[in-house]
Amino acid sequence: ASYCGFTPQFKGLEALYQRYREQGFAVLGFPSNDFLQEPRSEPKVREFCELTYSIDFPMFEKTHVSKRRAGPLYRALAAEAGQYPRWNFHKYLLDRNGRVAASYGARVTPDSAQLTNAIESLL
Repeated sequence: ASYCGFTPQFKGLEALYQRYREQGFAVLGFPSNDFLQEPRSEPKVREFCELTYSIDFPMFEKTHVSKRRAGPLYRALAAEAGQYPRWNFHKYLLDRNGRVAASYGARVTPDSAQLTNAIESLL
């Protein structure tokens, strides 16, 4: 969501990725235009993220995440977590077995103690 007030979270997500990746943690980005704030093409989304926030974590193809249009991945994540993303920068935290350990809305920032403590408890 290049045109969202939460877009600076890319910087924090990259910091999490760099901080914990050697311990098996990954950040996976799934752009979506479901909230009408990511009209760019996939290559342009990647370019924007790399140039603006120096992201190195994997970015996948655009997908639908909202309840009425969600693709298979987001339907599965939402079914397990009990909630679909309601806005950009929703975060699902998975354990090492691929199970949803927690789900966080956009207001939970990547550098929040709530999220970092949860990550550290799973490493």
